[in-house]
Amino acid sequence: MSNLIAAIVVALQSTPTTIPPPIACAGSNFSQFDFWIGEWDVYPNGTNTLIAHSKIEKLYGGCAIRENWMPLKGLGGGSLNSYDPETERWHQTWVGSAPGRVEFEGGYTGGNMVLTGMWANVNGPNQDALIRMIYSPQTDGSVRQHGEQSIDHGLTWTTSFDFIYRKRQTLSSKQAQ
Repeated sequence: MSNLIAAIVVALQSTPTTIPPPIACAGSNFSQFDFWIGEWDVYPNGTNTLIAHSKIEKLYGGCAIRENWMPLKGLGGGSLNSYDPETERWHQTWVGSAPGRVEFEGGYTGGNMVLTGMWANVNGPNQDALIRMIYSPQTDGSVRQHGEQSIDHGLTWTTSFDFIYRKRQTLSSKQAQ
């Protein structure tokens, strides 16, 4: 019996080191939304009134980007975003603090991420709207998220929100200023 245990120990010690597999979701298409990754303070565009914090992180071998939306007032929500190489489209599933979810789809165009989806009851009971979100990296390192809605299936659009994500100031970065 002791010979068997010794043989197993020797076999385990002599097992070659395995090389980790390559990252499954590497490549430029999987990185198109990376400009949104970070910890952010969120403001209505044109103001210095902080309304939320948002943590955006890349997960699961680079295959997903997860958002954690944390408003200062009200309840939060989050999204899971991923690129589908078969359709060459980005997908976002938003789940907020109300029942249900919203599915968005789109892509990277003109340096922006544009996602569109039908949001049931967004304007009240039985008042659905098509929502288009445009995420734009700004020259100062911030990200603009401009949301528009259409109640006529995309014929006309009106702004429903316009946010600026600024990199969250940590205590050490505030002290350095």
